[in-house]
Amino acid sequence: MRLTTARFEQMTRRDRHSLMTGLLFISPWIIGFLAFTVFPLFYSFYISLTRYDLIRDPVFIGFANYTELFFADPQFWKVVYNTFFYVSLSVPLSLGFSFLIANLLNTNIVGRSFFRAVMYIPAIVPAICTAMVWLFLLNIQYGAVNGILQSFGLPAIPFLSNPELTKPSLIMVSIWATGNAVVVFLAGLQDVPRSLYEAAVVDGANGWQQFRHVTIPMSTPVILYNLVVGFIGAFQEFTSAYLIMGNNGGPLNSALLFSPFLYMNAFQFLRMGKASALAWILFVIVVIGTIVFFRTSARWVYYGGEK
Repeated sequence: MRLTTARFEQMTRRDRHSLMTGLLFISPWIIGFLAFTVFPLFYSFYISLTRYDLIRDPVFIGFANYTELFFADPQFWKVVYNTFFYVSLSVPLSLGFSFLIANLLNTNIVGRSFFRAVMYIPAIVPAICTAMVWLFLLNIQYGAVNGILQSFGLPAIPFLSNPELTKPSLIMVSIWATGNAVVVFLAGLQDVPRSLYEAAVVDGANGWQQFRHVTIPMSTPVILYNLVVGFIGAFQEFTSAYLIMGNNGGPLNSALLFSPFLYMNAFQFLRMGKASALAWILFVIVVIGTIVFFRTSARWVYYGGEK
């Protein structure tokens, strides 16, 4: 603090004027950041230590909400299992599917621009429309998927009523909506130098060897980006899970994820303290997971400027 004060005193009048002018120009962002990010963050942590129902004043109860979640709420561990199951399968499957599609769309195929636009459509369609369409497609009575199966004499599949199929159904929906990841992968593939492929061909590498030793290593920064974004988004998944499976997460809460469970506690049961505790638990999980990805990325991510 003393060093900062001394440095400020050593600044010339012009430097001080430039500093104050710069702070004045960015003050709207600073005020907005403090008012809409920093304050809600710390206030939500305070609310997580209280019993609060939006009607009466918050009552401080310490870490009772966290204790209840970890030791007295069996539904919480069911939600944690469902969420980790969903994330551990949907993220790598979506990543692999979008990377494969991006490589296919990066080749000289007929109608490439059309197929690129088609793959991006799920990313621009509102999530509620996507959920309602899949709700219709997977319905066991009038769904299009089961209608096609029954037309071939096959039995109907209870996608939304069988507890063993609810989470795979949500994962299937998440894999379908990978338009953003495909576009990012396409941009990354465009930056892979053609000279590397030419050198690989000269060395006798076939298509698979070029893909394994050139395409994948040069795409690892983009893979890391999509992995982190997909990881965070999967933990925050709400719209599809809530609309397709309902507010109870399907039969036996088999597809009740973290965000819908948080919403239920906050706006159905009016347990804002418990909901805030859930939000902070989710925040910690996401931060830890993101740190692990970045700490381990040095082992498998290659950047062009590195030796």
